[in-house]
Amino acid sequence: MNTRTLLEAILLIVLVTFLGVGHSHAGDTINGAGATFPYPVYSAWAYAYYKQTGIRLNYQSIGSGGGVRQIINRTVDFGATDAPVRPEKLEKERLYQFPTVIGGVVPVVNIPGVKNGELRLDGETICGIFLGEITLWNDERIQRLNPALTLPSKRITVVHRSDGSGTTAIFTTYLSQTCRRWKERVGAGKSVKWPAGIGAKGNEGVANYVKRLKGSIGYVEFAYAKQNRMNHVVLKNPAGNFVEPGFESFKEAASSARFEPEKHFYLWLVNAPGRNAWPIAGATFILLAREKTESNIKTVRFFDWAYRTGDEVAKRLVYVPLPQNLKDKIREYWRKNGIY
Repeated sequence: MNTRTLLEAILLIVLVTFLGVGHSHAGDTINGAGATFPYPVYSAWAYAYYKQTGIRLNYQSIGSGGGVRQIINRTVDFGATDAPVRPEKLEKERLYQFPTVIGGVVPVVNIPGVKNGELRLDGETICGIFLGEITLWNDERIQRLNPALTLPSKRITVVHRSDGSGTTAIFTTYLSQTCRRWKERVGAGKSVKWPAGIGAKGNEGVANYVKRLKGSIGYVEFAYAKQNRMNHVVLKNPAGNFVEPGFESFKEAASSARFEPEKHFYLWLVNAPGRNAWPIAGATFILLAREKTESNIKTVRFFDWAYRTGDEVAKRLVYVPLPQNLKDKIREYWRKNGIY
């Protein structure tokens, strides 16, 4: 992303934040909270929607754990999470759930002398790093994957999320599927007991730490890596190929997805099949309280508008828009539940 585009993105978020907390009547505002993963695209959509309709979207980027808590407590019009909520919990808490866009979580590094996209890693090696077993960048297990690189004898600093995070849920689900040691010792979830490293709040916090700390590695949603001009790694996928993160590899991961309305669209996309599929992909989801029909209709109207007019903005920020047949399934789901 060039400097001008980056400045425009920052200005956009400032404007949206200002509009979201302005002196509006409650009826003209939709209040949501949750995942930091989709914050860049929700902010861009919100600004365009306000210009067209005069309705503000006030979205607080507090992490998926906070988004789930707030909608369960009925303190917002919608919650947002990158970790899909299981159908049985949705029934218990009386919630609806549907996806909005698909993106990718990417490991990012700050290693002196290593450029963007030069470092190759696989699931086992990332597992070893985040377990604290691999502590130097020139460890033979990393060097073996990167014979052409001269890696420094520098200590690795792991940066992970400190808050309840859907980005963490996607990343730790990937690690649990690719590394038995991780599954047995740590497991997957929005919050886990990290064996190594330092914690930071939000995708923004992890990005800031990795940018500042030489020798560090973290994981962020790809839009944050792009906007912050961070160095991402190339990953080996289940097909055995080293792939770059980006729109095409996220799209290939998404192409195998089978979202089912009967399960409230519950689905994980990590380690999806596909020759060039990015292995740490995921959808991000919206949660609605079933009894709040009036605010649900307002919220659904916004996301319906985004489905119709927001695809180009999503692509520009390197999110994969949902395919048309899935958007139609979601509209039918809304209709069936009387909120469309």
